Amino acid sequence: QVQLTESGGGLVQAGDSLRLSCTVTSGRTFSSHAMGWFRQAPGKEREFVAAISRSGDYTFYTDSVKGRFTISRDNAVNTVYLQMNSLKFEDTAVYYCGATYTQGGSSWAPEYDYWGQGTQVTVSS
Repeated sequence: QVQLTESGGGLVQAGDSLRLSCTVTSGRTFSSHAMGWFRQAPGKEREFVAAISRSGDYTFYTDSVKGRFTISRDNAVNTVYLQMNSLKFEDTAVYYCGATYTQGGSSWAPEYDYWGQGTQVTVSS
């Protein structure tokens, strides 16, 4: 069974930065999975944020975070990161990482096979 554990969330002010981490344990090797970050704000559906391919060579983002967020991975320590800069109030949400067996990752949540429990990010305006 693949387990994902997110960390790094917190309460920050607008304009600040945070780095989220998601460590994958057990199951197949980490490099078998493309990884993604999604977020869910109160009263809203879970939405795609960013994804990275199995090798880390290919990344893509939702338009609202392009130029501010960076997804990366370190296959040696089974961890995917989301560096979030210039945070805005509207970035407030619970952030989830997901693992998918697709090659390049996906912006579609049903294609993810495993999810973490989520980490809260709150940005005060």
